[in-house]
Amino acid sequence: MAHEIKPLPFDAGSLTGISAKTNEIHHDKLYAGYVNKRNEVETGQKEADLGTANQIFSAWRGLKEGETFAANGMILHEVFFSILGGNGECAADSKIRSTIEAQWGSWDRFVQEFTATGMAARGWAILAYDPSDKKLHIYAADAQNQGAVWGATPLLPCDVYEHAYVIDFGSDRKAYIAAFLQNVNWSAVEARFMAVAG
Repeated sequence: MAHEIKPLPFDAGSLTGISAKTNEIHHDKLYAGYVNKRNEVETGQKEADLGTANQIFSAWRGLKEGETFAANGMILHEVFFSILGGNGECAADSKIRSTIEAQWGSWDRFVQEFTATGMAARGWAILAYDPSDKKLHIYAADAQNQGAVWGATPLLPCDVYEHAYVIDFGSDRKAYIAAFLQNVNWSAVEARFMAVAG
């Protein structure tokens, strides 16, 4: 069954600091492109000549490399859009907030580390839950298919590729990350966290 493009879950022009134009291009072209390419890769795998597979160059190698890049691009963008549309306020009595404050010592320290990770990464800063140690982590991914940990669930992925902010912020990535955090729907993050950490 083909993967389907999910609609933008908020009005494109409703975010603070992130324009409708950015959201429309980001969702309708970039995210949609990942979904379409994932479908194309999966179709290509059904038709590929497995007998020519090798580690230097082969159609199969290209399909397998493209598979994780397209799939993770699709998944991370779906989570990215699903946790936006809020006011950036995280309820003081939420489990996600108490867990963040216990692990990082304070909310401010978490925001500082998340922002620093977004500044250091070439592709994504991702707050994720890792069931292997039952902790939250902020991972840096230079590309969708690197930098993650097997089994970890993305809760708060921030796309820091230039396409996510250059229209609105030019090269000021730090201002974009601040705007991203102002638009987070922490109830949606909390729901994702409770689903995996209970």
